[in-house]
Amino acid sequence: MEDHIKHNHHLFHKLHHFLHNFKKSLFSILFILPTPFLALLILFLLSYNAFSIFSIHIPHHESSNKPLVLPPPSHTKIKLFSSAVYARNEDSSPIIYKGDKKHKHGLNTLPSETSFPLFEKRLDAFFTPNSSSSSSCKVRFFMTWISPLKSFGERELLSIESLFKSHPKACLVIVSKSMDSHQGTQILRPFIKKGFRVIAIEPDFNYIFKNTHAESWFNRLIQGNVNPGEISLGQNLSNLLRLSLLYKYGGIYIDADVMILKSFSNLRNTIGAQNIDAKTKKWSRLNNAVLIFDKNHPLLLKFIEEFALTFDGNKWGHNGPYLISRVVSRVSGREGFNFSIVPPSAFYPVDWRGIKSLFKGPKDEVHLKWLVKKMKQIREESFAVHFWNRQSRNLKVVKGSIIDSIISSCCIFCNI
Repeated sequence: MEDHIKHNHHLFHKLHHFLHNFKKSLFSILFILPTPFLALLILFLLSYNAFSIFSIHIPHHESSNKPLVLPPPSHTKIKLFSSAVYARNEDSSPIIYKGDKKHKHGLNTLPSETSFPLFEKRLDAFFTPNSSSSSSCKVRFFMTWISPLKSFGERELLSIESLFKSHPKACLVIVSKSMDSHQGTQILRPFIKKGFRVIAIEPDFNYIFKNTHAESWFNRLIQGNVNPGEISLGQNLSNLLRLSLLYKYGGIYIDADVMILKSFSNLRNTIGAQNIDAKTKKWSRLNNAVLIFDKNHPLLLKFIEEFALTFDGNKWGHNGPYLISRVVSRVSGREGFNFSIVPPSAFYPVDWRGIKSLFKGPKDEVHLKWLVKKMKQIREESFAVHFWNRQSRNLKVVKGSIIDSIISSCCIFCNI
């Protein structure tokens, strides 16, 4: 027994000596290797290590007739159209999804399919005069907010201020799940205390889309028969929501990055041109950041139909501004479609490429003259200014800039 232990000890000593010499030899070989090869080898080892740590095994899902319940992750980044570029989706309700895997992408940005029968009653009650309001809404405004509550910031509040500054007797409905909460009510409370009529209501998609092409499209989306694509599904739902809300209720839709400068009371069934063709002097592109329409207007129905029939979630603007432009170009001049197209100066005095110029203060005397002239033009010709948040969200408002002047003239809580 003692000899056996000594023998094992001797073998262990030899093995340890061999490994020690092998380690020294290996390091010697590594140090004489060419630097690029050595760097490549180290990079490969690091990459393999990282892959082994962060890789996720996805089990194979057998096909079944049962619906697949997909609870959305609590910290999912989604693209936004009129606020921060990235925001977390804070919806906590599960989404019933029956489609195959290739159509799952983007569904985590879809608001929950929760039954919300109070939507119609709450909205009707809000639009009806009561003891706390002397009259019914003179003008109905709608906004949609697809982002988390914390993204609703200073610019969005300034937009609401400008709305009530120019339309003190208006009603504003913010269709949003995140804003329809205790915290959302607290954000809006300063307006309510001043007597302005504003409310946030979670959307009931089944009710809003009912009896339009949007209804069948939405059902196919939930069943997994529509590929949501790479563009934010929330953004595309906002494009559809604004059309459906105006068709069902009539009124004015504005994006949350639109500052209103004067009353819209003389505008009816109106769309704003974003660009004008320099040669023909006719519009080359329309936009859907501001829409003014009567209830049940046939053009809105055409917009909704176009959305459902030509939806493409992989092309930015295809289901929004480009959709409006496509349909209008087809129906212009046809009997039964009565609407107006106002020039870019009405809502889009600068396009997304020129919005930075409105945030800059005067550099010199020549620039100051341009700012004064541009501000005069905006005050005379513009009903609103679209801030193009996607391009300007990180820009600071410089004192003496056009935006600084607009904010000063449109704010309600300036001296608070």
